Amino acid sequence: MTSSKTSANSFVRRVRSQLESLSAAERRLADFMLEFPGELASYAASELAALAGVSNATVSRFIRRLGYASYEEAKRDVRREKESGSPLFQAVKKDAGGQVSLIATHLEQSQSNLARTFAQLSDEQMQDIVTALVEAPRVLIFGTRGSHGFVRYLRWQMLRVLPSVVAMPEAGESLAEHLAGLTPQDCLVVFGIRRQTRQISGLLEVASKSGCKILFICDAMSPDRSEATWSIQCQCAGPGLLDNHVSVMALCDLVASMVMEGAGAAGRKRLASIELLHEDLEEL
Repeated sequence: MTSSKTSANSFVRRVRSQLESLSAAERRLADFMLEFPGELASYAASELAALAGVSNATVSRFIRRLGYASYEEAKRDVRREKESGSPLFQAVKKDAGGQVSLIATHLEQSQSNLARTFAQLSDEQMQDIVTALVEAPRVLIFGTRGSHGFVRYLRWQMLRVLPSVVAMPEAGESLAEHLAGLTPQDCLVVFGIRRQTRQISGLLEVASKSGCKILFICDAMSPDRSEATWSIQCQCAGPGLLDNHVSVMALCDLVASMVMEGAGAAGRKRLASIELLHEDLEEL
């Protein structure tokens, strides 16, 4: 079960399902398609190849890999999704010409990423996630490399109202020490922003077998994970060499804010106790 509104055989879902088995050229094409899926409806195969920096043969081969009989069939599929109003299909690749303020460019990209990410969410979905987090005896959070900062931030926010929120593994610890005894009542949050370590696959497999609920937060360029109870793809396209993670941080803030409210009287009591101890210990 995932939270994505895209159907199982949609164009974007088809592309994402192939990400782990692509050649370098095909991956470059896939990345372009996922960042600008609406482009396919407007261009001939040769034009798309030029935009993505690959050969015409790569485009043809990749379209067949996705299960389409022809490029035209894929274009029709994309056109239907674009007409449905999906925000993922509204972004277009901008012409590099012209002098544009770097600040304005970054602001525009951040706003676009934020809007396209939050357009996928629903109140019902977010409430289900928050209920699972609040009711879980243990909340475990995992993410390495660039995702580690989001792990620390989300844990710090939720720990003020939830008694057992763990960022794993800490220095000198193993994943096994945290995963032992995982139950269906527990909840695991995994940040899978691209270029994660290999630990993530084994972690998800073990967690899935335990029956615990899994919230998987990734970017649009990363493959789906079938083990996830909820999967949220954040738009992280950047105007320069770096990915833009505004939408990931905003999602963390949304989850934390809803958890603080959802924790109710017990959460407020814990928060009050923490504030009193801050005074007693003169920590702040």
